[in-house]
Amino acid sequence: MLGISSQAPVRILVVQDEPNLSGSLSYILEAAGYKVQVVGTGEEAMRAFPDLCPDLVLLDISLPDCSGFEVCRRIRASAVARQPAVVILTAKTGESDRVAGFEVGADDFVTKPFSLRELSARIRALFRRSESQAVEAPPALIDLGRVQVDLAGHRLLREGRTVAVKPKAFELLAFLVRHPGRVFTRDQLLENVWGYDYAGETRTVDVHVHWLRSEIEEDPGAPVLLHTVRGVGYGFRRPT
Repeated sequence: MLGISSQAPVRILVVQDEPNLSGSLSYILEAAGYKVQVVGTGEEAMRAFPDLCPDLVLLDISLPDCSGFEVCRRIRASAVARQPAVVILTAKTGESDRVAGFEVGADDFVTKPFSLRELSARIRALFRRSESQAVEAPPALIDLGRVQVDLAGHRLLREGRTVAVKPKAFELLAFLVRHPGRVFTRDQLLENVWGYDYAGETRTVDVHVHWLRSEIEEDPGAPVLLHTVRGVGYGFRRPT
């Protein structure tokens, strides 16, 4: 997902139309050593995206010209070799809004009002998890029949071509593939993949499993790879 290099500054695209907030974000992120570009609309974000190639997008939901959900969807649909992490900034706290965000490929939510210290901590946590996964991932291509999972390259392949995959969905698949035969509760998956407690929001896991099944299962309605254990959670079975 992030592909952070220790030799180059981390690039962050801030999509925020509130000047006071965008200014504060830019100041604290640049002070932390990140390269920051601020835009105020969805269209400006999409124009800046190819040139900046951001590692992270901080994306407000309420933009003057479109919804942040639409911007996130367009980012995930873009033909880039390395997808950025997307953290959505929102004043909305409902579960339906979070589910909608995860469905278009968001990695995290931060609810307004938030402290800049909390936001900085979440960004650092995202980068740490990415770097840890890059070190731990074996140089293996795992054949699931319909698709192949390239753990080292953080890619899902079909007939040698990369399948567009939501970053968190791939991280969930990679985690389950690394632990074949084990069943994890939704809370355990949230903790291990999302990195902190999403208490009460286990539907997030269901949304990502549903999407993965549509991509990797021969018959998503009768899954044989990602199976459900009633009352417990999900597990991965090696293909026979």
